Amino acid sequence: MRDNGMLTGKTTGIQKEMGLYVDELTWYGNSAQSAANFFTNTLIPTHPTLATWWNNSYSQIYAANAVIEGVAGSIKLLQADKEQLTGEAKFARAFVHFYILQLWGDVPYVTGTDYTFNSTLKRLPTAEVYAKIIEDLESAIILLPEEYSNPTRVRPNSYVAQALLARVYLYAGMWSEAANSASAVLNKTDTYTWVTELNNVFLKGSTVTIWQYAPRTPTRNTDEGTTFIFNAGPPNSVALTNSLVNTFEAGDQRKVKWIRSISKGSSTWYHAYKYKKTGSNTPQLEFSIVLRLAEMYLIRAEARARQGELTNAKDDLNVIRNTAGLGNTIAVTQDEILNAILHERQVELFSEFGHRFFDLRRFDALDQALLGVKADWNSTDNLLPLPQNELNLNPNIGPQNSGY
Repeated sequence: MRDNGMLTGKTTGIQKEMGLYVDELTWYGNSAQSAANFFTNTLIPTHPTLATWWNNSYSQIYAANAVIEGVAGSIKLLQADKEQLTGEAKFARAFVHFYILQLWGDVPYVTGTDYTFNSTLKRLPTAEVYAKIIEDLESAIILLPEEYSNPTRVRPNSYVAQALLARVYLYAGMWSEAANSASAVLNKTDTYTWVTELNNVFLKGSTVTIWQYAPRTPTRNTDEGTTFIFNAGPPNSVALTNSLVNTFEAGDQRKVKWIRSISKGSSTWYHAYKYKKTGSNTPQLEFSIVLRLAEMYLIRAEARARQGELTNAKDDLNVIRNTAGLGNTIAVTQDEILNAILHERQVELFSEFGHRFFDLRRFDALDQALLGVKADWNSTDNLLPLPQNELNLNPNIGPQNSGY
């Protein structure tokens, strides 16, 4: 997941591509490069990145299924090891299926390694996919140990599965369950403690990290840093949009500490600066953070607001705002609080694993945010086209998503 497919921090992953697809990133590369189609919202079913994402995702799912089957058949592994490996594999299977679901809508949920059987699977309705993801995560929570097996937090424990479950419950509209799962993580205060210095949030030893990727070598830092940081203008790939930079409130320290400006003459560009290192560094300072504590506060705030628990929702939202140097939210009504949460997610989670696209989509706000802002945006761009070669191989996953 770290190195290939949609969940990598490289230039080929969703952190860059789906940032271009919405209103986070502007494209400065060659118009002939595949990323340009994400920026101009002109993807077609034969686009090579779509096939790569789909194939790598289902290859990763296949690998997780192979682990589950192999561990079940082992007579030599200790029971504790069997449980941990199975829990990790079920978490990985749920994690990848979650992202496929967000990008393509109804998708097959694959739980075995029989290639002939898998190659004829049909897409399941979204509600059924969520149910299977939840089933895998609930099982993983039971199987995984509560404590990390490695202090770097690169192997999931039960709270990593709980954190993803909180997100899944939220996306599935299960508000009470989402709030409870987020609380389970937030209440684990002997492991997860809040960081008030924004420059320390994305360090490899941060206590707000729930789960992260270790870089490929002991001296390397993150692929995200290499993807987003540039030191001279104009950028040769991507930069943050002016609309994103301008949406931060006056005094927001995230704009000061998580965004860096680069000027040349009268022109200024901005890049994400959550990760501040590129390439190798001794000592190694940064790992790629996949799940972190701020999202749990935002999940619980939204889940509470949607249940009418407005005071508690604002309390959670204010934890995020106050850390950024801002005062308490002035939102009062349920709609105002939900809009405030959507805004806070935009400025807190930008350039992280496609959150902005997913949030606008589930808030039914894609058209509101992008129509008239992006020249080729269409309402049917709320899902990506299914890869044409996959439709050719397995017509059961048809029909093609609307608009393609």
